[in-house]
Amino acid sequence: MDEVLKIINDLKAGNIKPIYFLMGEEPYYIDKLTEYIENTILSEDEKGFNQTIIYGRDTTIEEVISNAKRYPMMAERQVVVVREAQELSRTIDKLESYAENPQPTTVLVFAYKYKTLDKRKKLVKLIAKHGVLLESKKLYDNQVGAWINKLLQGRGYSIEPKANAMLVEFLGNDLSRISNELDKLKIILPKGHTISPKDIEYNIGFSKDFNVFELQNAIGSKNQLKAYQIVQYFAENPKDNPMVVTVSLVFSFFVKILKYHGLKDKNPKTVAPILGVSPFFLKDYDIALRNYPMKKVSGIIATLRDIDVKSKGVGANALPSHDLLKEMLVSIFS
Repeated sequence: MDEVLKIINDLKAGNIKPIYFLMGEEPYYIDKLTEYIENTILSEDEKGFNQTIIYGRDTTIEEVISNAKRYPMMAERQVVVVREAQELSRTIDKLESYAENPQPTTVLVFAYKYKTLDKRKKLVKLIAKHGVLLESKKLYDNQVGAWINKLLQGRGYSIEPKANAMLVEFLGNDLSRISNELDKLKIILPKGHTISPKDIEYNIGFSKDFNVFELQNAIGSKNQLKAYQIVQYFAENPKDNPMVVTVSLVFSFFVKILKYHGLKDKNPKTVAPILGVSPFFLKDYDIALRNYPMKKVSGIIATLRDIDVKSKGVGANALPSHDLLKEMLVSIFS
C-alpha cells in the first residue's frame, strides 16, 4: 500500500505529524503503522515517561485529549496511542477542538479499526489538515495473491503460484492471518527459499492434495475418483473442512464458470480479472468451461443452493455432511 509506505518514509525522514488517525476495515496496516510509531518515535529511555498506551473501551475522549495536552519530560516529543479507538465512535466528534489546534510536541495515534469517519465532517478535514488520515481498505480476493508476492519479496522469499493460491483459498483476504502464517515459514525456511505447496502443507497445516482447491480442480476436470477421495477425507476431518465452507467455495467456482460462459471476449488477459482469478489458473477454468455447458452449470448452482440449505439443518433430518457432499458430487457429475 503506497500510502502506508509514504507515511513510514515521512516518519523516517523526521516529518512527524501531531495526529495519526488510522481507520478502516483492514486492521493489518493500522496495526503495523501503530506498532511502527510505538517502536521508532521515542528511544527506549524516553518511552518510560513519554509513551502512553490507552484502550478505547477504558477511556473517554476527554481523557485522551488531557493526555495529549501534556508536555513531554526530558524528550522532544511524547507519544499517545489509543488502541481499539473505534470504541470511542459515539463521542469521537469531541476530538474536533483538539484537532483544530493539536499539541505540536505530542504524536497522537488513533487505531480506529473496522470503522471509518464520515468524510463530510469537519473533524476529518481538520485531521487531514494538521495530521495524517489513513483509510485502510480490505483487499478484494483477486488482489491478495499479488499482495502475498510483494510481501514475500520484501522479506527475501518467493512463492510458487499453487502455494500462493492455497493461502488465498484457505485464508481469504485476512492479511493479518496470512502475514502471521508467513512469519512462521520465515522462521523455518532459509532466506531466498521459494515456498512450495509442500511447505504450506507441512508447516501451516493445509493438505496439498486434500483441500477445497484440489476438489475444485477435480470437479472441473471431471476426475470423479479424486473428487470422491477428497470428500472422504473431508468427512474424516470435519473440523478442518467445514461443510458450509466447502459448499460455498464450490458454489463460487460454478458461479465463475457461469460468468465465463457469458463473456463474449474470452481473451485470457481480460477474463482473469473479470473472474477474479490468477491468470496462472485460468487453464483450470478453461477445462471446466468445456466440461460443463451453461445449462448444466445453471442446474448445478441450483442444486448447490439446495445442499447449502440442507447443510444448515433446514429441510433435512440431520443428514451427515459426508452424505451431503456425496449428493453434491452425484448431482455435479450426473
